[in-house]
Amino acid sequence: QVQLVESGGGLVQPGGSLRLSCAASGFTLDYSAIGWFRQRPGKEREGVSCISNRNRRTYYADSVKGRFTISGDNAQNTVYLQMNVLKPEDTAVYYCATSDFCTGFMFDLNAFGDWGQGTQVTVSS
Repeated sequence: QVQLVESGGGLVQPGGSLRLSCAASGFTLDYSAIGWFRQRPGKEREGVSCISNRNRRTYYADSVKGRFTISGDNAQNTVYLQMNVLKPEDTAVYYCATSDFCTGFMFDLNAFGDWGQGTQVTVSS
């Protein structure tokens, strides 16, 4: 069965960096897309970034563009989210999830399935 495991979260000061990992099993990343999402306290889950191995494109929410970088290591079946210049508003539980494409990752979260358990990111001084 498909399984995703997020890791790398923690407590960091504003301006700091973290790298999140999404380790996948039960399928190959070669023919899929992986999205990163987050749920901030009291808010709906939102799309953060997505990488598609079908069209070799990456996508970012405006709020993280220029600060976050998504990448994949297909040999390790792992997708990463490098987060730099972190801000308190980045505090959230971060999830990864699979889809056939990145289309709609900001608008249609139902297109993504097989969610991981999430990893907590806290940005505070």
